[in-house]
Amino acid sequence: MLVELSVAEFSQVLGSNSPAPGGGSVAALSGTLGADLVSMVCRLSIGRKGLEPFEGELEEALEGAQSLSQSLLRRVDLDTEAFNGVMAGFKMPKETDDEKAARREAIQAAYKEAVQSPLGIARECLGVLRLAKKLVGKSNPNTLSDLGVASQQAYAGLEGAIMNVNINLPSIKDGGFVARIVSETSTFLEDGSKIRDAVHRYVAENSA
Repeated sequence: MLVELSVAEFSQVLGSNSPAPGGGSVAALSGTLGADLVSMVCRLSIGRKGLEPFEGELEEALEGAQSLSQSLLRRVDLDTEAFNGVMAGFKMPKETDDEKAARREAIQAAYKEAVQSPLGIARECLGVLRLAKKLVGKSNPNTLSDLGVASQQAYAGLEGAIMNVNINLPSIKDGGFVARIVSETSTFLEDGSKIRDAVHRYVAENSA
């Protein structure tokens, strides 16, 4: 499993000539790092003098960040598996009409899964961004830059995941499915960019 590799080992595999892991797995990892930074900000804020009124919100955000981190970390491997599913479909036999039909059906199903996988990454990265926004003005001021980096990592994961969604959509013949995905990703990007900008603005205004 990719997540069991050291950072150096993962970097070596990622930089090889293998098409997977690729951008989807990196997007998931980026979201994981963002969630972990949110967790750190929460831990360094809980129990701090002056932040007592936000204790409950900080603990709730910590729980949410930990859950998202675990899920996104699993997706590092799941996204690679989804890509491998597409490759397996193309390797199916195509000698007879029945084989060709089964192969087409398998490839279409695999492409849909290859879209759903990064879509899940994007959705969870948006969740990390929302948690980061909740910490604005309610967390340890010494962790301002960490909060900013958390939002940037989460948005990078969101945007990167959607790139992986979009590159697979043209191969899917189901027009209704494609339209639903395009609508959802557009909303994710719009909401995510607004949150990232709001967090960065707060960080910039309070770091001077």
